[in-house]
Amino acid sequence: MIIKEEAARCLLCHAAPCSMACKKGVDPARMIRGVRFENENIKNIVDIEPCINCVDKECEKACIHYDFPIRINEMAQELNKREKITPKADLSIDFLGVHCENPFFLSSSVVASNYDMCAKALNMGWGGIVFKTIGILQPKEVSPRFEAIRKESTPFVGFRNLEQIAEHTLEENLGYLKKLKENFPNKVIVASIMGQTKEEWTKLAKMVTEAGVDIIECNFSCPHMSGDGLGSDVGQDPELVKTYVEYTKKGTHLPVLAKMTPNIGNMEIPAIAAIEGGADGIAAINTIKSILGLDLKNKTPNLNIAGKSSVSGYSGKAVKPIALRFIHDMAKNEKLKNVPFSGMGGIETWHDALEFIALGCSNIQVTTSVMQYGYRIIEDLIDGTLKFMYENGIEKISDMVGMALDNLVPAEELDRNSIIYPSFNRDKCIGCGRCYISCADGGHQAITFDTNNRKPKLLGDKCVGCHLCRLVCPTQAIGESKRIKKIV
Repeated sequence: MIIKEEAARCLLCHAAPCSMACKKGVDPARMIRGVRFENENIKNIVDIEPCINCVDKECEKACIHYDFPIRINEMAQELNKREKITPKADLSIDFLGVHCENPFFLSSSVVASNYDMCAKALNMGWGGIVFKTIGILQPKEVSPRFEAIRKESTPFVGFRNLEQIAEHTLEENLGYLKKLKENFPNKVIVASIMGQTKEEWTKLAKMVTEAGVDIIECNFSCPHMSGDGLGSDVGQDPELVKTYVEYTKKGTHLPVLAKMTPNIGNMEIPAIAAIEGGADGIAAINTIKSILGLDLKNKTPNLNIAGKSSVSGYSGKAVKPIALRFIHDMAKNEKLKNVPFSGMGGIETWHDALEFIALGCSNIQVTTSVMQYGYRIIEDLIDGTLKFMYENGIEKISDMVGMALDNLVPAEELDRNSIIYPSFNRDKCIGCGRCYISCADGGHQAITFDTNNRKPKLLGDKCVGCHLCRLVCPTQAIGESKRIKKIV
């Protein structure tokens, strides 16, 4: 447990003092990040052999953690006991007829909003970028424009933003796109565009095509644009989606992605309209309309702009389940069969990314993970993906696209004649009673708790196998037993 606990405490510093202090050439910060993102057994992440007999522990002395130093040496000792692997697999994939060295792209947002930023990311290993949405309109931004929602000790569960489209002039943005393609010919450059009229969609498509980009993404989904005819209001109107795709196609020979809004009950309807209009693929999801919270004492919104705020986009890890649901719904729709999908929404780790791929996405777009961890997260995305493929005998990432779809079925087809009872590990149980409280007040009163020995006991005749107790256990002392038939 120590390696997970310490990795979770680490601040993931820039120019990490621990690595800078090591006189043996070890990069402790990279080791810790590998643990943080579940890549600790990959051999090429860091050589920890010099740590084994280290007595100076200069890395720990240099640690700037506000509480107490990360126990780097103990982590290294533990990791040294584990088997190391050197995974290899083919991460390249064709998307919309364009070859990508890997499926991981920056999404159209602040993380891809000028040449220098995008060039840095591409040099670090990202397969491509979707440049921040450009249009004829040059918006004015508010301050502040970002806010996060927290839960207990977790600082970044969800993220809210009031960013609009690219703040530079249209000419500047076109120059960035042209320069990016010239300097990175083997990377994939995607232009995200947003028009206010049919003519603007055609004009913008022509401009970015002339700039040399590989793909065009139509932004039909920004939830907080201040101009008329922009953003998610378009994505909720199938006829408008179809029309704007048609006019975009008039201005280009390039493949076109239609980016969908989640602010709708059935995304398949506008997605089908987009394909009927000539779109070559679908991108989803954009951010979700939200109000993050209120400062009740001052009666002001948490994203406070001179005492006021407005409905705006919500993203981050918390929206991933919603994004996966929309991807699944579209991938299962017969009218969207074989349509390429670019997935986004709550992707922070390689595991998140592979969930989108398993539901049918052949391209992945990332923003909030970069905002938290920087472009360097691409190393962990690639390492984790390679590790998973190695451990599961998968040679090409394209073989993973849609591999989980058959196991998602309508609710009426689920097995309702069997049960899995929770299994209690007495050695791990610390006697907090959280399982008892949740079962008594939010479940089926199937757990008793002896306050003398502080041990829970399951009442099998009352347990329905809901597993609320397992989910609230802070020490993972509750697991799963084998599935058995229900006793009628």
